[in-house]
Amino acid sequence: MKDTELTQRKNDHLDIVLHPRQAVGTLRPGFEHWRFEHCALPELNLDDIDLGTHLFGQPLKAPILISSMTGGANRAKDINRHLAEAAQTLGLAMGVGSQRVAIEGEANWGLTSELRRIAPDIPLLANLGAAQIKGERGLDYARRAVDMIEANALIIHLNPLQEALQTGGDRDWRGILTAIERTVAKLEVPVVVKEVGAGLSVSVGRQLAEAGVAMLDVAGAGGTSWAAVEGERASTPQARAIAMAFTDWGIPTSQALHDLRQALPGMPLIASGGVASGIDAAKALCLGAHLVGQAAAVLSSATTSSDAVIEHFQTLIEQLRVACFCTGSADLVALKHATLTQAEAGA
Repeated sequence: MKDTELTQRKNDHLDIVLHPRQAVGTLRPGFEHWRFEHCALPELNLDDIDLGTHLFGQPLKAPILISSMTGGANRAKDINRHLAEAAQTLGLAMGVGSQRVAIEGEANWGLTSELRRIAPDIPLLANLGAAQIKGERGLDYARRAVDMIEANALIIHLNPLQEALQTGGDRDWRGILTAIERTVAKLEVPVVVKEVGAGLSVSVGRQLAEAGVAMLDVAGAGGTSWAAVEGERASTPQARAIAMAFTDWGIPTSQALHDLRQALPGMPLIASGGVASGIDAAKALCLGAHLVGQAAAVLSSATTSSDAVIEHFQTLIEQLRVACFCTGSADLVALKHATLTQAEAGA
């Protein structure tokens, strides 16, 4: 695919995701079905609650990953700068969007070592699609993606539904698991694997764990629907009809998280996909996530300024802190033991 076509695709994605009604499916992430038991006697100082954690040996001030958003459009340079400045200020982790266009094209869209200079103290995660690591140059691509931004880890994203619905999408997914195993074995940094909004099942999670993947991002259904996005981009009524049939496809985020934690108790998990507030984040952490990721929810702020991104995440962090306070949780370890119950179906 030509560089200009890839860039136009990324621009289309940004335009659609910035208008949420066009990109939302009918599924919910499922956090609304879980409820904390309120603690009326927390015996804590709210300001002393410790939200700190670590990712790949680096400290974080809060368990938040600014999830992969964009890496192939001209405005991505400003977006990535705003996100990196905010991540550095708040002590959060950051994953960049797909680096395919930056590697294959002439423009880097801000995905250079300058990003590391803006955010020298945070975990920074590179990102490539599964189809890119499957090819003959897959390992070279992976190393270039990591070196390009001096990343601490590489995210490999899985998006078979999106590719199946996309004009010119990658349709041959044979050999992807072998490519992931090869990358894990030979890459010098840890490998994270994420879905892009349809969720990771237990069976796939087990395969990835056996392949040596260091961390999984469940990226479940309930946030941006890439089927809806591709439906909006469709060039014919038939293509739109095919895509729109899948807007409620996938595993809701809370279900994917709960099931993977039960099946793979030792695997670090990131919860993303429809995390709308710090209360959702608290529920995800209690359900077994190590980090919580947000992307589309902060995209509008990211197009504005780093201050807007900082304000967005300060709100989420304070919501998370109050949720800890009102469950009697002094830190994230205690939050994992808070009482969280699931409502009866239909209640």
